[in-house]
Amino acid sequence: MQSTKKKILKKYKELFEILENYDKTRELPFQRKRIDITLSVETLRKLKRLKEKTGKSISRIVEEKFAE
Repeated sequence: MQSTKKKILKKYKELFEILENYDKTRELPFQRKRIDITLSVETLRKLKRLKEKTGKSISRIVEEKFAE
């Protein structure tokens, strides 16, 4: 029985850490939040062009750039 618990804890360690963090912060790492930011007009134009070219939302484009 004890070894089964250890196997489960080892296998799902990352998920348990996410849940532990959720208990502390009430936020999940894959949640999304709306924020207000100020960007230059030129930056907005570039983002809109990228949006049209790729078909992705502007927020998805920004998230992917930060993930790189």
